[in-house]
Amino acid sequence: MAIPADPKALAAQARRTFLNVLLYGAPNALSAVEEGAKALALQAAPPELLMRRRDAWADVQRLRGAWQRLLAEGLQRRAATVHEPTPSQPGGLSHRGAELSLVDDDTIEHEILTSRLALAAMDQAASEFTDLRSRLGTIERRADLASGDVLRPHVVSRELVDAWRGAGLSIGAWRVLQPLLHDELGHLMVLAYHETNKWLIAHGVLPGIDLRPLIRRSRAAGAAGQPAAAAGGPPSMPAHPPTQGPTGVPGGHSLPASAVSALAGGAAAPVVAASRPAMLRQAVGEETRMMTRASNLMRASEQAQAVLGKLNRLVGQQVPDFDATTSFQPSPKLAAAIADAEREVAQRLRTTRPDALVASAPALLDDLQERKQALKQATESPIERATIEIVALLFQSILTEERLPPSVRVWFARLQMPVLRVAVSEPDFFATTDHPARKLIDRMGACVMGFDAATAGVMGDALEKEIKRVVQVVEAYPDTGRRVFQTVLVEFEKFLEHYFRTENEVSRKGVSLAQQVEQREILAIQYTIELRKMLNEVPVQEGVRDFLFQIWADVLAMTAVKSGVQSEATKAMKRAAADLIWSASAKVSREERAEVIRRLPPLLKTLRDGMATAGVAGARQDEHIQALNNSLAAAFTAKTAAIPAERLDELMLRLETLEELLPDTEVEIDEAMVLDLSGHESSGLEVVAEGGSMPSPAMVGWARSIQVGSWFKLDYRGRNEAVQLAWQGLRKQLSLFASPNGRCVLFQQHRLAAFLQAGLMVPAEEEALTVRATRDALAKLDADPSRLLS
Repeated sequence: MAIPADPKALAAQARRTFLNVLLYGAPNALSAVEEGAKALALQAAPPELLMRRRDAWADVQRLRGAWQRLLAEGLQRRAATVHEPTPSQPGGLSHRGAELSLVDDDTIEHEILTSRLALAAMDQAASEFTDLRSRLGTIERRADLASGDVLRPHVVSRELVDAWRGAGLSIGAWRVLQPLLHDELGHLMVLAYHETNKWLIAHGVLPGIDLRPLIRRSRAAGAAGQPAAAAGGPPSMPAHPPTQGPTGVPGGHSLPASAVSALAGGAAAPVVAASRPAMLRQAVGEETRMMTRASNLMRASEQAQAVLGKLNRLVGQQVPDFDATTSFQPSPKLAAAIADAEREVAQRLRTTRPDALVASAPALLDDLQERKQALKQATESPIERATIEIVALLFQSILTEERLPPSVRVWFARLQMPVLRVAVSEPDFFATTDHPARKLIDRMGACVMGFDAATAGVMGDALEKEIKRVVQVVEAYPDTGRRVFQTVLVEFEKFLEHYFRTENEVSRKGVSLAQQVEQREILAIQYTIELRKMLNEVPVQEGVRDFLFQIWADVLAMTAVKSGVQSEATKAMKRAAADLIWSASAKVSREERAEVIRRLPPLLKTLRDGMATAGVAGARQDEHIQALNNSLAAAFTAKTAAIPAERLDELMLRLETLEELLPDTEVEIDEAMVLDLSGHESSGLEVVAEGGSMPSPAMVGWARSIQVGSWFKLDYRGRNEAVQLAWQGLRKQLSLFASPNGRCVLFQQHRLAAFLQAGLMVPAEEEALTVRATRDALAKLDADPSRLLS
């Protein structure tokens, strides 16, 4: 091997390459740490461990930006002095000089974390590091790297730990997340060693060493890496849009080969800036990373869980025995007091005139707050008193929510005692947002809080009646706990589907049209699949095949939607398909050719009528008819065998029973397939076919998770208005939103995700009703914790 003329410069450039790969990959690695911390915080665990995990996750969320900034600054300082390897010293000992003194525990802990991270990194990077050390040894003609060389794992580990501590993150949080940190940060170092080896090979340094392939792990939620390319080719870009690092370099777990070459060419900071445009052009969906509003909304569930975690920590400090993971039965005295309160509330409302219910809501709230003290006097433990206080605070917030219609607020008030009964016996009500009682209140609140003076009269009556029925069912079964809440929650979801489909005047027509669009597209796809099977071994002209698959399958679907699958119109379209197949097959006798000519005019008329039904424009009809005429003419001189009569009979039978043969498989409705229904019917439905921003997989998942009845603000075609999700199709591939003034807008799933990504579709409420109430309760308890036990 020929060593370059300036080996010292080449070695310095290799070290800059190593540091710049770390700079490039750090933002996504740190983002992956945050995502992993979130996953740990949401896993089941003993209460003490779960609390530490949630605290660590909250700290990483809050301080990740500072950690990333300090790490970038440290790596850039290293890059600026890369030609001057300095001895590596333990953090906290660098200024002690020769004096002898005791080392504090914090410094020792710091060194232990650094050493363990370096060992974990070496477990993953042993082969890559050994190869790199061999190459640098060949260039610099020395046996090993200096102890303070930036290429050594413990030097990088110290930068990572120093930045962690400098950002204000604790040693305790590191220990809680240590396996995750070792995995993600170790992988970042492996990547840096791998890319530096590739760069040296490209410059002719020991290409004979066999670089073991870098095995990449698949990751979730935006921190995913992709399988690395072989050593001879550049690795791929991240699957999701990278985040912007503090140095201006997009984060990622792979580095384009061109970027590696550019980064190695000079000092770290200037080269990074020069290479930024090229890297940004390669990033898929780069624009989406700047849509922070949507990503913040995506974290709603995380924030909700964090609020519950804070509540449990605060209560646990005042009531040490409070455990949101342990169920217990209320004392007999308290159970009797709750039952008495329920009867008193029901009796009060039975004797109140219906027209006075709305006006009585504030008074009812006052009564419930006064009754809180009576309930506390019936308790036998601090846990029961704390539970009563928290539930009272939750409902105080809910019942003072201005956006709740007054007539509905009364029925929410009546849920306080049933919820208290559940909360006393099932404390996980305070630990998870998935408790049926919480979900029921949130779902009903989400549906009614979009009302205003203009919409309440139009959309509120049926919903108010259903909410009343739900509350009465819950009150009728006081001892069944979460089961009754789960039962009525399912019933409420079914009611919403039925309500928007059949009862709501605003959405009924739009839902009907959307269902027809979906049915048409699914049938068209399935008809195409079956027609391909039928004609797989039938000698028919290629132009006829294309017409049947691309045009006539849609004609069959449209006719079936409009007239029914067993209607005479649909049967006529099927017979036309059979006639076309027969006409386009080889005609070897004069009699067959004469029969084709005789049957051709009515066949062409039927084909035109079918295309018109499916909304094909006249000019396009002419083009298709001309192409079919050419195919039919070619059949007169075709040398292929004619279709036997029995085979034609079999095809016709299959066409007649086509619906029975349609596969019951999942089909994906692409946006390009979603077409407006022809004629006047399309005036009641707008199909969204443009706008938005390239969505990430997480946004597509969010689009699938939206529930019927949820309110949004939609910015579309120059109008910004409130809309409510009224219908979702099979597998949620289509979603219909209706506005109070009758506007119905249909989204294909990917387009809906694009609007969410771009902030053109924004939830009317960023937090669920019970989460906001929990936040209010937490503020009051934080100001006066003693009220839990008073």
